Amino acid sequence: MTYLIDSDWIIDALADRAEARETLDRLAPAGLAVSVVSLGEIYEGAFTSSNPSSTLSSFRDFLSPYPVIGLDDPIMEVFAQTRARLRALGQVIPDFDLLIAATALHRDFDLLSRNLKHFRRVPELRVLSSP
Repeated sequence: MTYLIDSDWIIDALADRAEARETLDRLAPAGLAVSVVSLGEIYEGAFTSSNPSSTLSSFRDFLSPYPVIGLDDPIMEVFAQTRARLRALGQVIPDFDLLIAATALHRDFDLLSRNLKHFRRVPELRVLSSP
């Protein structure tokens, strides 16, 4: 079972939080991947740092072992279908979160995220929030 790593876990691992590092190490044999959307969120953080070049370099080194999953037509279809369903229920979540969820759903990945407030609204999405 491959896990899609949400931005919060990446940020914690980059901050050298033991729980995040240990969890990623434990899940690595099952497979870990990163959404291009999370990549954008992480890069945004680099540009708000005091030394964007150095921070970008650290981010890229950390993320290099993980495949980056891009957005494609099937993922966008899952995004649109899920967004329409959530809108009808009055439970819309931010588009970036929904794109990450759609990626996990389409690829049949579990999502590693602490953002349960949003992701629990997405039917069929399997979310692991702690080790």
